[in-house]
Amino acid sequence: MQAKVYVVDDDQGMRDSTVWLLQSVGLQALPFASGQAFLDACVDDGPACVLLDVRMPGLGGLAVQQAMRERGLALPVIFVSGHADVPIVVRAFKAGACDFIEKPYNDQLLLDSVQAALEHAGRARQDNQALAQVQARVDALTPRERDVFVPLAQGLSNREIAERLGVSVKTVDLYRGRVMKRLQADSLAELVGMAIACGAVQALGLRAL
Repeated sequence: MQAKVYVVDDDQGMRDSTVWLLQSVGLQALPFASGQAFLDACVDDGPACVLLDVRMPGLGGLAVQQAMRERGLALPVIFVSGHADVPIVVRAFKAGACDFIEKPYNDQLLLDSVQAALEHAGRARQDNQALAQVQARVDALTPRERDVFVPLAQGLSNREIAERLGVSVKTVDLYRGRVMKRLQADSLAELVGMAIACGAVQALGLRAL
């Protein structure tokens, strides 16, 4: 899927020149003259980032960033501004901005920042997809398999799990193998990582493997 860059700037000249620059390197650039127009059209359906002007009529860049967060739009944001004072820059980064570029900007600097943001977005999407796959496998465990999975991930031995569940060690060993296979975990360490990632156990307080 072709990467998209949302260009949100009320300055038409700056908007047009930025779109041209991005298109010249093969990126899909989508221009918007206001923050509200961007929010109305934006969908998180592939690798993308946002070039967002700080000062605009109506919704300013920081307000747009806040609205994105409230709507669950987890796109990397690069702020651009001709009037970048320290408090604004600090607020932008505290709210999760990837970068802050002052106008007039160097073309290569902007392209490098966009590329870094798109790579970040791609990694985040892959991580989310991988987590969704792990969660689906965990959700598919039977109640008894889950009874073994959670204490196993917490560091309990087969004997301790057997005593807790009132079954034989051999039965726990059987279920342990089934859990490892169903979760596609090649090692106990990988299984623990899956359990932590999907929230089945907390990282703090785990026994050392």
